Amino acid sequence: MLAEFVVLCLWFGSCAVTEAEDASMTRALKLMSETPLIDGHNDLPWQLRGQFNNQIKELDLHTLSTTHTNIRKIKQGRLGAQFWSAYVPCQTQYKDAVRQTLEQIDVIHRMCEKYTETFMFATSSQESESNQIASCSEIHIPNDFLLLRADNWLVDTGSEPSRHNGLSSFGKQLIGEMNRLGVMIDLAHAPLSVMNQVLDWSKAPVIFSHSSAYSVCPHRRNVPDEVLVRVNQTGGIVMVNFYNDYVTCSKTAKLSDVADHFDHIKKVGGAGVIGFGGDYDGVSRLPEGLEDVSKVPSLVAELLRRGWTDEEVKAALGQNLLRVMKEVERVRDSLNSSMPDDVPIPYKEVENPCRTSFGYQNAGNEFSLSRAALLLILILQAGVTFNT
Repeated sequence: MLAEFVVLCLWFGSCAVTEAEDASMTRALKLMSETPLIDGHNDLPWQLRGQFNNQIKELDLHTLSTTHTNIRKIKQGRLGAQFWSAYVPCQTQYKDAVRQTLEQIDVIHRMCEKYTETFMFATSSQESESNQIASCSEIHIPNDFLLLRADNWLVDTGSEPSRHNGLSSFGKQLIGEMNRLGVMIDLAHAPLSVMNQVLDWSKAPVIFSHSSAYSVCPHRRNVPDEVLVRVNQTGGIVMVNFYNDYVTCSKTAKLSDVADHFDHIKKVGGAGVIGFGGDYDGVSRLPEGLEDVSKVPSLVAELLRRGWTDEEVKAALGQNLLRVMKEVERVRDSLNSSMPDDVPIPYKEVENPCRTSFGYQNAGNEFSLSRAALLLILILQAGVTFNT
């Protein structure tokens, strides 16, 4: 009789847990239908390059099974907008970085054109709130061409002797040009000195598109508490990365470990600085329970079980990032009477056997466009208004 009573109690306890989990998931899905998820970083375009050499004509993105991301998983994950990474590796520097970057931007456009019922290329905060999956380009390229990401500017990364004490003079110059053009500044790969310098220099808020909390996992890719406070003060956002190595500083992790980062960032920086930046298809190890894009609602349900309010969850899902995007646009509009910064980077800082020097005085007879001009060219080519 006692054994039957114990079994019955365990059964009722199990039912109570299951009902609570179901209630949290139901609530999560409702919130995600009202405020669709905006994710800060996905490397599917690089997988399309690596696996198919960007040949997507015969490819079915609805059922693609070799990636973390396909259209079926996107819909299950309630994704509303995605920043696709137009990444090319550092090996392209001094070689074909420009061509490969343009090809990665092109494959994002072609993906949107092939699946018009699902994707729409977005160039404004308003378009990012459409009923289709809004697609934005995040340009991530070597420092020979354009320096749109902070890790690609002439900065001191900590992996070699310091040359600039953080940002170079041209890096500081480029911040102003990005503000003028309405390009969001992404500090996801930046060292601490550069994080603070950009927060000092930029007129517009910045993003960390796929970084987590340093106090939870002390990895250099994560954001220290003192910077979280500054992100709050300047109206920016930190979009939590799911890569195991940045979540637990080890090879393994669980969904609850990712939720710990959300909790810590909210505690230190406030609910207004948090977003999602899964890094799907750009990493080799993901937490148990977050194995692909379709699993994100489970994380939202976990936050609700931890006492997050509906308003806090909606802010993290997309409202925080939309606020940042609108402020970047406002700063751009306030600078619309400013002339472009066309002062070229000093030739000695970019001199190499594969670069000509036309236009530079006392540097031969070769010609070189300023990087600021190249920045404008790439943005016009990409059709990007504010995404890095």
